[in-house]
Amino acid sequence: MFKNKSTDTGSNFWISYADLMAGLLFVFILLIGAIVSKSIILKSDLIDKKIKINNMSATLSKSQALVGEKSKYLDESKKTLTLKKDEIKKLNKMLLDANTQQDFLSKKIFIVQNLLNETNATLGKRNKSLREYEGKVVILSDQLTETNKTVQQKDEMVLKLLNALDEKATRYDTLVENLQKQKAKIKSLTGIKLKVVAALKEELGNNIAIDKKSGSLRLASNILFDRGSAELKVESKSELKQAFEEYIGALITNPKIRPHIDRIIIEGHTDSDGGYLYNLNLSQKRAFAVMNFLLASSFVKVHNIETLMTASGRAYLDSIVVNGKEDKDASRRIEIKFRLKNEDAMEEIEKILDAE
Repeated sequence: MFKNKSTDTGSNFWISYADLMAGLLFVFILLIGAIVSKSIILKSDLIDKKIKINNMSATLSKSQALVGEKSKYLDESKKTLTLKKDEIKKLNKMLLDANTQQDFLSKKIFIVQNLLNETNATLGKRNKSLREYEGKVVILSDQLTETNKTVQQKDEMVLKLLNALDEKATRYDTLVENLQKQKAKIKSLTGIKLKVVAALKEELGNNIAIDKKSGSLRLASNILFDRGSAELKVESKSELKQAFEEYIGALITNPKIRPHIDRIIIEGHTDSDGGYLYNLNLSQKRAFAVMNFLLASSFVKVHNIETLMTASGRAYLDSIVVNGKEDKDASRRIEIKFRLKNEDAMEEIEKILDAE
């Protein structure tokens, strides 16, 4: 009985061992299948990942190229950024200055605000005063309206007076215009003496020197007379005759001048040495001596000018002064001059016109 049990136990052991081995083999086969399956799956995943890695490599290459370009751009950006930093510094400085200015202006604004407040207070008081005066202004306005009416009436009267004045001014302008024409005409008449002197200078040329203003012929006394004497020197007579004939000939032979000649005057002049009566007597005698000599010439008789000739002495009344001092040699002289008709009247008229 015990033997059978032992056999059964051994048999059961091997059966159990075989089952175990079979189970282990099954598990091993399952494990191998799982490993193979996992390997296939992993291989597939590896292939996919390899493809992705290749794609990523291509993308990475492109990215590296972009990174290179971006690096260049970054370099340029750095340079620009450096410049921008300088500009930012300048802007910061300007901002700081602006803030300082703003603080300064804020203080000013505060002061102005205070002044404005004070001004507003003052204006409030003035507005109150203005309201008080408004009533008075209304009254004054009414009075002003009435005054304006009165002024308007007076303006109308003034306008009438101005119109009358304009009429009178027009008449006055006409009178002044006529007066100017008459004045020009009179000036033309009074200018005859200047025309005669100009014509005389042109006629004589450089042969005989005459006074530029009066046109008179001046002869030095020391050539004609000895000192203190009224008797003509013999050697001077021919020179005197020639000068007289050329001078007077230019006057009386000119048809534009002859009609205006009123007198031919011979004047004697002395210096201031000695008394007045002595010099007056001497100058008269010398003038008469020259006139007597000239009246005897055929020239005077041919041209019939005896009645035109006169003689007078002026002593030292018309002495010649140079730089405020008497020139005695020049003062001692004989002057032969002409006088135009109505010359006194024309001179007076000319003085009046010049004074006006």
